[in-house]
Amino acid sequence: MQTLESSQTEVMESSVDLLPDFSTEAYKDAYSRINAIVIEGEQEAHDNYVAIGSLMPEKVDELKNLARMELRHMKGFMACGRNLGVTADMKFAKEFFAPLHENFQKAFAEEKIPTCLLIQAILIEAFAISAYHIYIPVSDPFARKITEGVVKDEYLHLNYGQEWLKAHFETSKEELVEANKANLPLISKMLNQVAEDAAVLQMEKEDLIEDFLIAYQEALTDIGFNTREIARMAASALV
Repeated sequence: MQTLESSQTEVMESSVDLLPDFSTEAYKDAYSRINAIVIEGEQEAHDNYVAIGSLMPEKVDELKNLARMELRHMKGFMACGRNLGVTADMKFAKEFFAPLHENFQKAFAEEKIPTCLLIQAILIEAFAISAYHIYIPVSDPFARKITEGVVKDEYLHLNYGQEWLKAHFETSKEELVEANKANLPLISKMLNQVAEDAAVLQMEKEDLIEDFLIAYQEALTDIGFNTREIARMAASALV
C-alpha cells in the first residue's frame, strides 16, 4: 500500500523531471537574453516612474518609492543570472525595449501623463506579470524565490496606474485609446521576438499572450472601459 509520504515524494520527483536542464548551453544562451530583458525592464520601470513623478509633484514620493522597488527587482534578477553562471545580453535587451522606450520618452516630453501611465503602469506591468507567472513553475529554485517576491510588488504597480487612470478616466479616455493603438502592437511584437528563447525555458508563447491579455483587459475594465470598447481597442491595435 502506497503511503502519503511516498505519494508526495513521487509528485515532487515528477515535478522536478518536468523542469528544464538549467546547466545546458542552450538554456544558458536563451536565459542570457531573457534575464537581460527582465533586468532592463526593471531599469526602464525605475526611470519611467521617476520621470512620471516629475510630472506629478503631488505624487513624487509615492512614485519614487515604486522606482526604488524596481531597482531592488533588478538587483534580484541580476543575482539570478549570476546563480546560473550566465552573463545577461544587455545590448539585446536595450534594443528589445527601444521602441517602447522611445514612445514613453515622446509622451513624457509632451507631458502626457495618461500615456506614460498606460505604457509603464499598465502595458509593461501586465507584460511583466504575465511573463513571471509563466516563468515561476519552470524556474530554478533560486530564481523562483526571487520572482515570486517580485510579482507581489508588480501587482501594486499595476494597481497604482489603474487607480490614477480610473480617477481621471473621462479626461484621459481619448488619449488612452490613441496610446493603446500606438503601443499595444509593440507588446505583440515583443512577445513574438522573445517566443523562441522563452520556449527553451519551457514558457509557451500562447500562454504568455493569454496571460498578458487577461491582465491587460482586466486593467482596462477596472479603469472604466466597457467590453465592446476593449474589443475595438484590441482589434485596432493588433491589425
